Amino acid sequence: MTIPTLTLNDGTTFPAITFGTYKLNGAAGVEAMKSALSVGYDALDSAFNYENEGAVGRAARNSGRDRKDLRIASKLPGRHHAYDEALATIEESLYRAQLDYYDLYYIHWPNPKQGKYVEAWKALIEAKKRGQIRSIAVCNFLPEHLERLEAETGVLPSINQIELHPYFPQDEMRKWNQDHGILTQAWSPLGRASDLLINPLLEKIAKRVGKGVGQVILRWHHQLGSVPIPKSATPERQIENMSIFDFTLTDEDMATIATLVRPNGRLKNQDPAVYEEF
Repeated sequence: MTIPTLTLNDGTTFPAITFGTYKLNGAAGVEAMKSALSVGYDALDSAFNYENEGAVGRAARNSGRDRKDLRIASKLPGRHHAYDEALATIEESLYRAQLDYYDLYYIHWPNPKQGKYVEAWKALIEAKKRGQIRSIAVCNFLPEHLERLEAETGVLPSINQIELHPYFPQDEMRKWNQDHGILTQAWSPLGRASDLLINPLLEKIAKRVGKGVGQVILRWHHQLGSVPIPKSATPERQIENMSIFDFTLTDEDMATIATLVRPNGRLKNQDPAVYEEF
C-alpha cells in the first residue's frame, strides 16, 4: 500500500499520513512502531516529552527499511526554548534515538508566557544548517506567533501541527497555514476516541462508502489538505487507518461533516506533553 507524498515549502517531501507514537514506549512501543513501518507507514511522530525517542530510533533501525525512505520527527519542549538549551536538547534527542538527523523537528508549542519561542526557532534554524534536522516545524502556533517568526527570522515553518477533528475543524487556522505555504498536520485526528466514532451521520457515510467511521474521518482530513496522525498498536487497525486513499468523500459528505463543529470543540483532556508551561 502506497501513501501519497507531499512536497513541503522547503522542498522536502512528507507522506500524507503519519503514524503517532504518543504513549508507545519501551519494547512494546518498539514492536508497535516496527509493525506500522512494516505495513506501509513512512513517518513516525515523536517528541522529547513523550520519553520514547529511544524506542522510535530503535524501531527505525530495526525496521529493515532504508533510513532515507523514513520521516522521523521529534519536538522541542517548552521548558528548553532558550537558544543554547534548545540546541543541546536537539542533540540529546538525536543521542537518545541514535540517529544522525531528524527529518522533522518541531517547537512543541509557543509557550507564550515564557516568550522565548523565537529563540527556539533560531536554534532550529541553526540545527538545520548543521545537518541535524532536514525540515523545521511547529505545533499549536497561532497566526500571531507565526507572523513574529517570519518578521524576526524571515523563515516560516514547513508544518504547523494543530488539534484538528470534525468537532474542531480549525477553518481559519487551516486557511492561514495554506495561504502562507504551511502544511497543516492534525493531532488527535479522531478526537481522542471520542463519540465521533459512533456519530450517526458519520456511520451513515461510512456505510455508503463501505469503510469504517475512522477511515471516513481520516479521509476527511486528507480532503481538507491536512495530514492526520492516527495511532494504533495493532497491525489490523494500523492498516485500516492508512487505507483511505482508495475512495473519495462527496461534496455533500464534506458538508455533512462540517455540521458537526462544536462551539468549544477542543478536547477536555489535553495532551500534557503539548501544553506544559515549564
